[in-house]
Amino acid sequence: MSSRHDDVHPLVEQRLRAAELVYTKGRRELVELLAGLTRPATMPELLELRPRLTQSSMYRNMTDLEGVGVVQKVIGTDDRTRYELAEEFIGHHHHVICTQCGAVDDFVVPARTERSLEDALVKALASSGFRPTGHRLDVVGVCATCA
Repeated sequence: MSSRHDDVHPLVEQRLRAAELVYTKGRRELVELLAGLTRPATMPELLELRPRLTQSSMYRNMTDLEGVGVVQKVIGTDDRTRYELAEEFIGHHHHVICTQCGAVDDFVVPARTERSLEDALVKALASSGFRPTGHRLDVVGVCATCA
C-alpha cells in the first residue's frame, strides 16, 4: 500500500469504533487491498488477490465497512457487485461500464468539466426542489477490448 493511503487507517478505525466495531486484521487487509486497486473489484477478484482470506469473512467485513461508509458498491451491467473505497478516501471519480463484458473502470474529468456538470445538474433540478450535494456518473458503452 502506498504512503498516500496510510492516512486512511486512522479514519477507518475511528468510523468502526464509533459503530462499536473493531478494526481487525481482516478488515485492515481489505482496506489495504481496495486502496491499492485502480478500479472497483468483484469479490472473486479480491479473493484471487488474497487467497488466504475466506470468502465468508470477506463478505461480513465488506458489509461492516460499507455500513460505516468506508466502502461503496459499484453496480455494473452484469450481476456482479464491485467494491471500492468510498470517494472521500480515493477522490471524486466516475465509472465506465462495458455492456458486453461487464468491466468497470474509473475515470476522472478535469475540474472545469466537473464544475460545468455540477452547474448543469443544479439547473436541471432547480424546479424539482431537489438540492444535489454531489453526483455519480456512469458512462455505459463498449470497452476497448470488446470494441
